[in-house]
Amino acid sequence: MADITIQGSDGSFSAYMATPASGSGPGILVIQEIFGVNKVMRDLCDDFASQGYIAVCPDIFWRIEPGIELTDQSEEEWNKAFELMNKFLPDFEKGVRDLTAAMAHIRDRRECTGKVGCVGYCLGGSLTYSMACMSDSDASVGYYPVQIDDHLPYAEHIKKPAMFHIAEQDGFCPPESQEKIAEAFSKNSNISMHLYPGVDHAFARLGGSNYDQAAASLANQRTAEIFKTALNWTLINWRNLQQIRKLLPKID
Repeated sequence: MADITIQGSDGSFSAYMATPASGSGPGILVIQEIFGVNKVMRDLCDDFASQGYIAVCPDIFWRIEPGIELTDQSEEEWNKAFELMNKFLPDFEKGVRDLTAAMAHIRDRRECTGKVGCVGYCLGGSLTYSMACMSDSDASVGYYPVQIDDHLPYAEHIKKPAMFHIAEQDGFCPPESQEKIAEAFSKNSNISMHLYPGVDHAFARLGGSNYDQAAASLANQRTAEIFKTALNWTLINWRNLQQIRKLLPKID
């Protein structure tokens, strides 16, 4: 587990990286909530690493205020988080470019076996939708994405597996938005959408006020399954290649 630096198109930024015990694996780009690369995000990276992935969570607020680590436990921190989000939104496209650079960084690391997916939460869920539409992500999972209604026509550009977890009682994604999202996603067989009845935004944030263990466990299980299917086959091929390389010096 370490802090790393990633070079973007117009500057460098920090990221937290967690590596599996094996030392190698497919990659997962973990996209932060509005609270920065805090303990919640680092714990998520550590958990993905325990499943065999190289997990990297970049600081997408670096242009505004680098190194932010907030919680959802006080009104002051919530206000700060919303302030950061509102400052970030005008530069949303720059954020997507940063995430694309981070994904390329993961893919180019010697520890990475080739395939890289992404997963995001809240603001990160919205960014995940953009990454699914615009990047070379091999699999994308968004938890409770918000404010994507005006961008739903881009869903037809998603060519690789994508999954989105929607909270039925999400105050940031009202029923009319949920209906629009469901309709747009139903037209693309690469996208799966799961609605979680009776839960609110951030139902999967462990320790958060809206945390729901049953819904979070189900969503996380589905996430694990899509990544296992979409990313892990490369691990077998990569290990085979390593074995072949070991044998090459013996061939005369």
